[in-house]
Amino acid sequence: MPYLGAHLSISGGFPRAVDRAQAAHCEALQVFTKSVGQWRARVLAADEVRMFRARVDEVRLAAVVGHTSYLINIAAADPMLRARSVEALAEELDRAEALGLFGLVMHPGSHVREQQGLRLIARALAQLLRARPRGRTMILLEHTAGQGTNLGHRFEHLATVLEYLNGSSRVGVCLDTCHLLAAGYDIGRERGYRETFRTFDRLVGLDRIRIFHLNDSVKPRGSRIDRHAHIGQGCIGIEAFRRLLNDRRFARLPMVIETAKHPRLPRGATVDPLDAMNLATLRGLLAPGKTENGDVSYNDADADDG
Repeated sequence: MPYLGAHLSISGGFPRAVDRAQAAHCEALQVFTKSVGQWRARVLAADEVRMFRARVDEVRLAAVVGHTSYLINIAAADPMLRARSVEALAEELDRAEALGLFGLVMHPGSHVREQQGLRLIARALAQLLRARPRGRTMILLEHTAGQGTNLGHRFEHLATVLEYLNGSSRVGVCLDTCHLLAAGYDIGRERGYRETFRTFDRLVGLDRIRIFHLNDSVKPRGSRIDRHAHIGQGCIGIEAFRRLLNDRRFARLPMVIETAKHPRLPRGATVDPLDAMNLATLRGLLAPGKTENGDVSYNDADADDG
């Protein structure tokens, strides 16, 4: 089975995020490595890092990843913004390394000229990885919805960056279900699901997928608008999540929700009720007897669309 979890707040310190994950019975956890709305980051205290890593071990989380600030754009045409972005990404990668995170999820970047932007992304990543030859934290390029000039919404974009990096084993991919649909991939139907992953495997390779973001989509397929909905309450539909959760090719991957939080957490609550609702929905899809075709690889399934 996959490792289910959520993106949770680091308010009160990184160890508190692990406490929240434990309360929600998460097996995986995603956190921001710093405040997402600021370039500068507070210094990580050594005792906080030790406590965080100890709590991760104690709770036995299967996977913990970070997510970078949305300010970062290593494909920026403006040299000053690009330099600042590379510096900020370097800092976040070092923070993730110190915290013992297995991966750092990042949006590839934005540029009006596709190929030039992809080259800039690869050049920045090569620079950062070359400067950290012993680094263990992976860079995880997140497939995007394709809003505006965002790169990474086509599998070809990810393949191109990896090709420029000579297939570096230190770079993986994060797939977001909402982004897939918004970018035009028809994952809501079984035939479209099979074709999506067949195409990804051909262009990038399924072994590059290291984490999934599980989010339904407010907007329909091909909208290129990134708006997350609660699981089963958007345009993707519940059956796509059932297929993904029970696809044995992804059985040992972390899958975390990034769905909307409750606007006002009830007093004394340790778990966001909306997180609890979404995780319960997903766990229900894994329950024995509730899958349509059992634990199968949908890449090999022959069923037609319903």
